[in-house]
Amino acid sequence: MTTDYYELLGVDPSANEDELKRAYRSLARELHPDATGGDAETDARFKQVTLAYETLRDPERRRRYDMFGPEGVRGAGGASGGGGEPFGFSGNIGDIFDVFFGGGGFGGQSRPGARKGADAELILDLSLTEAAFGATRDVSLTTAIPCATCSGSGARAGTSPSTCADCRGSGQVQRVRQSLLGQMVTATVCGRCQGTGETVASPCPDCRGQGRRNENRTLGIDVPAGVDTGATLRVTNAGAAGLRGGPSGDLYVHLRVARDERFERSGNDLVATVHVSFAQAALGTELSVETLDGTSGVEVSSGTQSGKIVRLAGLGIPRLKARGRGDLLVHIVVDTPSKLSKEEDELLRRLAELRGEDVTPPDHGLLSRLRSRIN
Repeated sequence: MTTDYYELLGVDPSANEDELKRAYRSLARELHPDATGGDAETDARFKQVTLAYETLRDPERRRRYDMFGPEGVRGAGGASGGGGEPFGFSGNIGDIFDVFFGGGGFGGQSRPGARKGADAELILDLSLTEAAFGATRDVSLTTAIPCATCSGSGARAGTSPSTCADCRGSGQVQRVRQSLLGQMVTATVCGRCQGTGETVASPCPDCRGQGRRNENRTLGIDVPAGVDTGATLRVTNAGAAGLRGGPSGDLYVHLRVARDERFERSGNDLVATVHVSFAQAALGTELSVETLDGTSGVEVSSGTQSGKIVRLAGLGIPRLKARGRGDLLVHIVVDTPSKLSKEEDELLRRLAELRGEDVTPPDHGLLSRLRSRIN
């Protein structure tokens, strides 16, 4: 049997916590002795899968495993002694549900734990320049922070929380029922202590026993270079503080980049439109074009047609989390004059004659036809 924990679970080495949990949940239902009838080979595989999951779900043990393999985590806490079930697994399928719904690990009663605070989110508007080169922006939000008066305990000065009588400090209320697979144990958050495992008899007057209170605060958000509308930044522990000392949630910052009058963005490239006269297009010229880095010269060669693209390499958007930049694409549009002076008209007619091109004779337009009808 393979000893590669990632292979045992059928996940990639880059798998996150949710992917590990889903993979283990599927395998546990398939391999658990209550579901297979206690086949020795399947039971051994179930124990290996359980060992792999418990190792990889713990960040520190996973780090050691990635560095040193199974030997790096052997005996590093969590395993039972005396050759019994790994991690104190009791053999009851209810233990599987404790892993996913109780958050307390395997075997026995789940350990109490303060509940994580809610995540927060906001929209941050950026200019194209800020999105291209990155920026540090201050944002303000109102969210729960730990109460300074009681240091997050929720208890009045001189008192302390006590163990919850309903859940006996576990933070959960468990219910047992029989099913075709055997005994099923489900766990729900304790309503009395709200999952903290403790109750407060004498609440803090400032936070009313919550251990937190709402305040407006300002955070500096580091925006990396190359972001675009729709990107989301995660700021760990910047969300609401948890109830009575629980860990804070995260802040999700959704980015929105304002439209720039100078450019259209296409991935990492920028597109700028430049208008030239037909004389400039025919004879050629050199123009100054605005870029994110200042102005740059663009050569318009003689005979340029409307719609031609001139590429300025490396003057586009920096690539997100990578080296290099996109390009600036200069779109040339040739303008035809709508009004001509008498001298300009004569010069153009002379040009058309030299080139052998047919043009409308003078005074044969709409005004000339109207005059002929009047006369």
